[in-house]
Amino acid sequence: MSAGTTAPLQIDSRTRMVGIAASIGAISAVGTSISLGLPLLGIVLDDRGVTPSEIGLNAAMGGVAALVCTPFVPRLAQKVGAARLLLFALVVVTATFPLFYVFSSLAAWYPLRFIFTAALTTCFILSEFWINALAPDGKRGLILGIYGTVLSLGFSVGPAILGIVGSEGFLPFAIGTAILALSSVPVLFALGANPAMEERPKGSFLRYLGLVPLATFAGFAFGATDSGMLGFIAIYGLRVGFNEQMAALLVSALALGNVVSQIPLGLLSDRMDRRRLLLIIALTSAAAIMALPVVSHSLVLVFVAVAFFGGVSAGLYTVGLVHLGARLKGSDLAAANAGFVFMYGFGMLVGPAAAGAGMDLWDPHGLAVVVAAILLAYALFAVWRIITVGGKAQPGPMPARLDIPAVSTRLPADPTPPPAASGHDGRSQ
Repeated sequence: MSAGTTAPLQIDSRTRMVGIAASIGAISAVGTSISLGLPLLGIVLDDRGVTPSEIGLNAAMGGVAALVCTPFVPRLAQKVGAARLLLFALVVVTATFPLFYVFSSLAAWYPLRFIFTAALTTCFILSEFWINALAPDGKRGLILGIYGTVLSLGFSVGPAILGIVGSEGFLPFAIGTAILALSSVPVLFALGANPAMEERPKGSFLRYLGLVPLATFAGFAFGATDSGMLGFIAIYGLRVGFNEQMAALLVSALALGNVVSQIPLGLLSDRMDRRRLLLIIALTSAAAIMALPVVSHSLVLVFVAVAFFGGVSAGLYTVGLVHLGARLKGSDLAAANAGFVFMYGFGMLVGPAAAGAGMDLWDPHGLAVVVAAILLAYALFAVWRIITVGGKAQPGPMPARLDIPAVSTRLPADPTPPPAASGHDGRSQ
């Protein structure tokens, strides 16, 4: 039996909570370093005279890495164990980050971005699978909301550190590396809570993309807008006249909005039609980001708009994850989560390049236009799905497993599971 299958099918409540807490703790430390590192890398490149388009292309290498590595993660996790693979990915991330300081050549940053983001992608796939696999039915939205809240706290700390220590020298890189090193500690204490993956996924993870299309495309929409904002919101602040410290804190504002919104959004996803919730999230986020050109003269109003946008838009990711965990278990869930992250990575590929091009065309407000356009396109897709697919999305617990015929060459867009006790019809998004 592989390392990935040594965990028992039934995990006791204490071990379950230890696994969830370890995964949340580890990925939150990673989030702190990401929120420190992404604006830091953008500012460093901008100080070197690199154009926004070139900065965007370099950041888009992260999307390429996510697309390339994602297909391999579920099967690797099934062979060696999700916890062990997560630990290995954390070590790679920790070792790679300081190399951005060591190498000053933009050409060298492309392979570094690839390796760094491939390991980060593995961390997120496995940590979210770990949480989803261990979360009790009926409380999945709440637990993923807590995950989003704690992760957002981590994301808010990184830019605050950058605002204090600045972007000069090795110090910000050293702090980020130290935090990343600490992220491995919780996982070491929770290897016994490794989620069970008894069977290999039924085919490629691509088979899972069409099961809940509003969820998977929510991953794309959030990946594109989140990476675009993280990569350019600090530069946006500089371009509208803020000093470096205030510009870096815009990333904190983006993350702080998540802190107050993720638990309420998670609870809502347990109780209402998630298709309509995703539509509301997309439209509200688009309205918030389009306010930026109007309020750019005011530091306070820019911070409010960015915080509100960050709080609402992150619901695309949380609500999408709730859907996957409600429908699938074990290796199937790992494959579906990989597909979700694949779409997020595809968004990471599109978002920074589009945001950089938008800022080149309309400096700096093209950033807001590009982000809003992506969200409105997703909202139109949501409206189309709601109109063309009848029924009501099942908000509560779903069947334990969704069987996908191995011979099928076309995934049904909306497989309907047996009716749950709540009385809803259980139609997928």
